[in-house]
Amino acid sequence: MALRTLSSVPARAGGALPAVATAASSSARSVSSSAPRQTEAEHDQHRVRVAPNTAASNGSHKVEHKTAAAGGHSKRTLPSFSMDGKVCVVTGAGRGLGNEMARTLVQSGANELVVLDLVEEQAAAAAKEIEESFVSQGLAPPGEITAVGIGCDVANEESVKAAFQRIKDLFGRVDALVTAAGIVHNYTAEEYPTEKIRQLMDINVMGTWFCALEASKLMPNGGSIILIGSMSGSIVNIPQPQTPYNFSKSAVRHMGRSLAVEWAKRDIRVNVISPGYMCTALTKAVLATNPILDSAWHSAIPVGRMGDPADLGGAVVYLASDASRYTTGSEIVIDGGYTAV
Repeated sequence: MALRTLSSVPARAGGALPAVATAASSSARSVSSSAPRQTEAEHDQHRVRVAPNTAASNGSHKVEHKTAAAGGHSKRTLPSFSMDGKVCVVTGAGRGLGNEMARTLVQSGANELVVLDLVEEQAAAAAKEIEESFVSQGLAPPGEITAVGIGCDVANEESVKAAFQRIKDLFGRVDALVTAAGIVHNYTAEEYPTEKIRQLMDINVMGTWFCALEASKLMPNGGSIILIGSMSGSIVNIPQPQTPYNFSKSAVRHMGRSLAVEWAKRDIRVNVISPGYMCTALTKAVLATNPILDSAWHSAIPVGRMGDPADLGGAVVYLASDASRYTTGSEIVIDGGYTAV
């Protein structure tokens, strides 16, 4: 049976910030040994250049969505990688990395997709666009894909419960969940407003927790939960200061391991994908105005480029599909070798 499958595509270079308000995140540790070591004064000068704020994009920077050629991948493919027949839910999928991951699942055969994002209108528009893009490219006939957008504040437990009740009413179950919603701020520890730390933890940690719990209730026959962490969960970012973001991703990392053990007997797999610096519309906007940060990030990545959102696709499909049925409690770091240095 011919199915849509993920095709390998050449990745393109670019720049990206660790996380966005509705997307997965990444991070950095240090510049490579070949780069000159910055003095404390240079660090302070850099921090003045980066105004503390929530990461955001005005929409003027675009990232191309890479899909297979019309007709999909026609070569022999391991059947267990197919997402055919699976109900998939992706948080933070209105744009950014979450949106790319949602497309990847559909490209690999999923016909039932739920896009969760803070604003329902944006979630619904993203879901509609995903449906239409596959139809227009000849990758699916009209009506084959059912993509639904649902508004959900992942930091609010009642909002999450309501969203997953709607998913239950629509599809009856969840087979795969990807928690891509997250935010990042850049403040020094001394300047970091406490209310913003709480906001970050509520979204990055508690939002992940709430969604994992509700999804697990809709997995009576097992399923896969993929928590989007960051390489920041195991290293320290330089030169941008973001300590709370880093420890929020450490929490997600260990949450994944702990839930994997607790839910193993229920046949629910829980794994973590930890991206490095990825090229999104947000990071393009940030790096376009900050050459110091651009240089520091690029010089520290062994492969010499930022990751393309499509570089995450293979890991997402592997962990969401039956190909990973013996994989749980694991972390896949996709960072171009950054954390290996």
